[in-house]
Amino acid sequence: MKSYFDYNDKSLCCGCSACYNVCPKKAITMIPDALGFLYPKIQNDKCINCNLCRQVCSFNADYDKSDNISPIFYAARHKDINEILKSRSGAVFVALSDFVLDNNGVVYGVGFKEHFKVCHKRAINKEQRDEFRGSKYVQSDLENIFENVLDDLQNQKYVLFSGTGCQIAGIKSYLKIKHVDISKLFLVDIVCHGVPSPFFWSDYLNFIENKYKKKIISVNFRDKKFGWREHKESFVFNNSSISANIFTYAFFQHIMLRHSCEKCFFTNTERPSDITIADFWGWEKVDDKFNIDNKGVSLVIVNTQKGDALFNNIKKKLNFIKTEREKCLQPHLIEPSTLNPDRELFERDYMEKGFLYVLKKYCNYGFWNKLKTTPKQILKKINYHVIRIHKGK
Repeated sequence: MKSYFDYNDKSLCCGCSACYNVCPKKAITMIPDALGFLYPKIQNDKCINCNLCRQVCSFNADYDKSDNISPIFYAARHKDINEILKSRSGAVFVALSDFVLDNNGVVYGVGFKEHFKVCHKRAINKEQRDEFRGSKYVQSDLENIFENVLDDLQNQKYVLFSGTGCQIAGIKSYLKIKHVDISKLFLVDIVCHGVPSPFFWSDYLNFIENKYKKKIISVNFRDKKFGWREHKESFVFNNSSISANIFTYAFFQHIMLRHSCEKCFFTNTERPSDITIADFWGWEKVDDKFNIDNKGVSLVIVNTQKGDALFNNIKKKLNFIKTEREKCLQPHLIEPSTLNPDRELFERDYMEKGFLYVLKKYCNYGFWNKLKTTPKQILKKINYHVIRIHKGK
């Protein structure tokens, strides 16, 4: 299996866990590195050399696009403004998942487990599904989710699985090897900027709690109350709340992204999913009044006939405009993120000197802390990346 354990190259593995799930002898375990990114490790005493782990790996240019049609592009918003306000963009995911749940199906998306660890979860109703709303800028732990999806499909349930492009390609390849009927499976991916470190996120939460001497009861990676275009995280305690830009600052520096993100094969308009959703940066080029309230608008890319049928089933819940590829392009539909030149040094410092050291060295924490607020000049690095995304450059 081509993993960094064989070739000492972490960029060869996206951490989708398809190999872990497909192994018939459970000879593969997913081991975290210094930043918490999971990588497969083969237990040679259990391995029977079936090569399924090699066959299932879809982190390459040959990922399955066999069902793809010429992509269809839309700007879209839910007709219910309350759904938009509770969602990160235009609430298209809510409409998609509502359709599946209304047909006695199940929805897989990204939520939280203990202490806001980001993970994939299974929802059988809208209340459970609502946890999947909003952006989570950390690589999710998939655990045994692939096996759960397999069971649901074998039980003839409709299934919607959402995730990053690499996760979608991974589960698609896994189900193909398992020879399961996927006619009731809908795959929805997001346009991904890259996945930040799970351990850095966990340490950041502990840091916030220690600093304010309070327990966090709710988190929001990108709080919409500051505006749809803003990238500002917020934390709620029992009787108060705070907002910050520290995690966002580190994220947009590309200093704690997974190594494979720089070699991502899915940053294009040939997606491995049935439907792709994203923030629609540059929506003004389609209709300058469509999102005039600045509450959020989704980009929808329909990639397959199945995706087209699903989108047609939810159109009655949406305001939408069909558009052209050239009006939709944003950086991560063109090329992957470039890792910060100090990425290796950051990881070494994090491992040897700890979270607070890298917070001060790479995230300007000491300066921000003295001022108590984030001055505009410090945000220039963040705004550079945000503006590039907004303008579709």
